[in-house]
Amino acid sequence: MVTITKYAIKSGKTFYRVRYEKPDGRQSDKRGFKRKADAEKWAAEHVTTAIAHGAFVNPSDGMVRVETLWGAWAAKKRIRVKPSYMDDLEGAWRKYVAPTFARMPVARITRMMVQHWVNKIHEGKIDGKPKSATVVLRAYGILSGICADAVRDRMIGNNPCEGVELPRKQRKGKHPYLTQDQLFALAAKCGPKYRLFLLTLGLTGLRWGEAAALTVGDVDIARRRLSVTKSATQVARNKVVMGSPKTHEMRTVTMPKMLADMLPVDGRPKRAILFHDPDSRDGHMKQFDSPKSGTNVFSRACDELGLPRMTVHDLRHTAASLMVRSGANVKAVQRQLGHASAAMTLDVYADLFDDDLDSVSESLDRLLKSSGD
Repeated sequence: MVTITKYAIKSGKTFYRVRYEKPDGRQSDKRGFKRKADAEKWAAEHVTTAIAHGAFVNPSDGMVRVETLWGAWAAKKRIRVKPSYMDDLEGAWRKYVAPTFARMPVARITRMMVQHWVNKIHEGKIDGKPKSATVVLRAYGILSGICADAVRDRMIGNNPCEGVELPRKQRKGKHPYLTQDQLFALAAKCGPKYRLFLLTLGLTGLRWGEAAALTVGDVDIARRRLSVTKSATQVARNKVVMGSPKTHEMRTVTMPKMLADMLPVDGRPKRAILFHDPDSRDGHMKQFDSPKSGTNVFSRACDELGLPRMTVHDLRHTAASLMVRSGANVKAVQRQLGHASAAMTLDVYADLFDDDLDSVSESLDRLLKSSGD
């Protein structure tokens, strides 16, 4: 039921108030209309029609601050995302989302406001340095996710983040592929502490966290297999959190005999960390700093050997290229690298399978010639 009444304030000015009954039976009102026609229009749009279509939103519910909704949204994300990614989300919230929106009622956010904020991040007007599409999309995704939950909970009628123009991720250039000799030279240049660890990354395609989490019991020398069942994920302040592999899929990978013969397993307990770092408090290998700085041992080794500056993660690309060169098919490479599908492997390493197109052409030529004889 909706009623519209007139009321006066101390100054003598008069306004109109809409009193209405919410779907749950409770009474509420909306004040401040200068004309009765405005009150009637608002009541028709926001109460009568909205209730009839199951889209009623109580204006007072939208006064909840974004920082309050962030807590529930973050708790939901922690259930299914990796600790390292959750760390990235929390950092983006603190640096980009909270300063602008934390204390703002969710109902007062507009699409234009979000667009202006996205532009500021991308153009570097927040901290003086232009940000990549990845950074912008992560911050935007947090705000959009919070607003989407507010829509589902009937706090606001629509998501103000919808329709915002976003920067596109730039497709990276070709992956850096090392030859066998370059890989061994690079690993040796990094010194005894990292040599075997880096060779394992470059010859098996394991991610850093997967290799750092390996224990002696995960190694099967006779079958030349490594069991990938966990990941030592590094988050802020060099803290390591143990969890499942990136795709949450446990797998077994193969390794060449040369590598198997070098792994330090003899006489060690099965639970011992395979690549133990004596300089680390928890014994796990810690990732290098960004290659852009050039201050870590890996970047310096690349420079000294005349190799392109790369990340340690790029050694997965070298492993993929060595596997393809050795004759491995796309399905085998997918399983070894832990990709979700062969389609993903083809998308990431399409350039490695260019030779397969040549073989298809040659096979077709032979077929056509035989049919013409």
